[in-house]
Amino acid sequence: MSDPVTEELQVKQLKRELEEKERAEQSELEHDTETHDRRAMKAEYLRGKLEERAEAERQASAEEGKDD
Repeated sequence: MSDPVTEELQVKQLKRELEEKERAEQSELEHDTETHDRRAMKAEYLRGKLEERAEAERQASAEEGKDD
């Protein structure tokens, strides 16, 4: 089972990613669109890293269960 903090961070990053994508779509200036696109890409990247962390936590938890 993944850490509750990791799950909260994943949700937060997903929300941030979606918000920035929405802002990018609504931006009228090209510079603003690019800024929001970069922020959305960063949020997506961080969400992916959090998923990797959650998977590592699940594997560690499963291995602990085998050792008992």
